[in-house]
Amino acid sequence: MKKFIAMFMCVALMVCVSVSAQDIYKTAANVPMVQLNNGVLMPQFGLGTFMQPSDAICKQSCLTALKAGYRHIDTAHAYNDERGVGEAVKESGIPREEIWITSKLWPTEYGEGKTLKAIDEMLARLQTDYIDLLYVHQPVGDFVGAWKDVEKAVAMGKVRALGISNFDANDEVFNKIMSESTVKPAVLQIECHPYAQRLAMREKVKPYGIHITCWFPLGGAMSNGALLKDPTIMKIAESHGKTAAQVILRWHIQEGFSVIPGATNPDYIEENIRIFDFELTDGEMAQIGSLNKEERFFNATLEQVENMVWNAKLSD
Repeated sequence: MKKFIAMFMCVALMVCVSVSAQDIYKTAANVPMVQLNNGVLMPQFGLGTFMQPSDAICKQSCLTALKAGYRHIDTAHAYNDERGVGEAVKESGIPREEIWITSKLWPTEYGEGKTLKAIDEMLARLQTDYIDLLYVHQPVGDFVGAWKDVEKAVAMGKVRALGISNFDANDEVFNKIMSESTVKPAVLQIECHPYAQRLAMREKVKPYGIHITCWFPLGGAMSNGALLKDPTIMKIAESHGKTAAQVILRWHIQEGFSVIPGATNPDYIEENIRIFDFELTDGEMAQIGSLNKEERFFNATLEQVENMVWNAKLSD
């Protein structure tokens, strides 16, 4: 009997191991989780808060999203809306551990001995004891010094996972952060969508197990709605009774990306998350895959980004 029980437990364990984290763990709205290279589970879909006009509006956007089932909110010091995120999380009544908060450090906060102070200030703005995912926002300035401090923050329990944002600028910045880091980046956040599928960058991060999160997943304001008006995407959307935006976001999920569409309109916030009740066929995925032109909508040079960085005004 003991031998039978032992065999049963062994088989059960093998079954559990063979099932992915994405299959087992899902949020309240059936959003799958991805397992990062440090073992931490992150909701694959969230709300981006870039270009939220104020903390008050950001707070309402986040509350709408959390009510709709979102459990991942992506903010940044440079967005000047972290306080709105923190207030929404606090007022939502949802346990903190059920909400994934992502934020980003700005280059003016980079530097060993300087970045830890900036993290404490970020925690105060967000009204939380820890950040789930913390990025260095731009590959400008002393990002190596910043990385040494964010590694310390992980050891201190103030941060759960580390990421690099926009480190697709060139090989030099990517290789430098990889060679200088002890705790390797778990996530890379870059512009990515059906017109810029970033095939080369995806191959570049694969050996490190770095997960990709996509900004401008719908093209952003700079695209003038190009993706949403694409005939191929519109035809697929019609066949599923879905919107073009929902099809694009579904494509991201099935490609294995995490995606953080931004919105302030409650209807759009609720529409965007309604993508877990249908699937694109292999043929439809191939059709969208064929749209790739590696055509980005944000095309600032690293020099232009540097000028933007040092001229930006951040809230305290």
